[in-house]
Amino acid sequence: MSDPVYRRVIVKLSGEALSGGTGFGVDQGTVERLAADLVATAKLGVELGVVVGGGNIFRGVEVSARGVPRPVGDTMGMLATVMNCLVLEAAIERAGREARTLSALSMTAVCETYNRKRALKNLDKGRIVLLAAGTGNPFFTTDTTAVLRCAELEGQAVLKATNVDGVYSADPKKDPKATRYDRLSHQEAIEKDLKVMDGAAFALARENRMPIIVFSIAEQGAIEAVLRGKGRATIVG
Repeated sequence: MSDPVYRRVIVKLSGEALSGGTGFGVDQGTVERLAADLVATAKLGVELGVVVGGGNIFRGVEVSARGVPRPVGDTMGMLATVMNCLVLEAAIERAGREARTLSALSMTAVCETYNRKRALKNLDKGRIVLLAAGTGNPFFTTDTTAVLRCAELEGQAVLKATNVDGVYSADPKKDPKATRYDRLSHQEAIEKDLKVMDGAAFALARENRMPIIVFSIAEQGAIEAVLRGKGRATIVG
């Protein structure tokens, strides 16, 4: 079997990925599957940071549209990501690997607070690091968080897990004529306004010459397959 292409990566999981297709809440079987995939990948010698969204619990943008100030709504969304990370942390540890949740918002009674040195120390010890609460600031998505943390922690790539097997010119579930890309530059992704990640995330990745690998998380072993160069994915870089 081929060796992993990268040795330190940030995996970006949406909150919906934890819901098992229901769109809301946490499906325990799905969480256990994702945890097993992360643990199997870590056993290859890959150092893993994981950024998780919170859309399965709360969407700050939607609440803000109904009158809640955007900074308040975004902060509530950040709290949802902490809950998701704690659920995933427990599942990873049940699967036999140490994990640590580090939150950009200080909540020391719940988990450790994120800082770069603490995260690097945990990665060096072989722990899977769960990066919660986004950047700790409103107006920034967890996609941008994933790229930012990858740059801060000297990661080699961001692995963006989705429900389709790469980047398409349009939503392939709605448009049967949508074209799938095997490879794109960051600039092309920005110019084509592809919605797989927000423009700020692509721009930050471009600035740091960081590849973003977009793949489907639907199958067991998807993360490991991508890192071995075997999985079906789109490389943006």
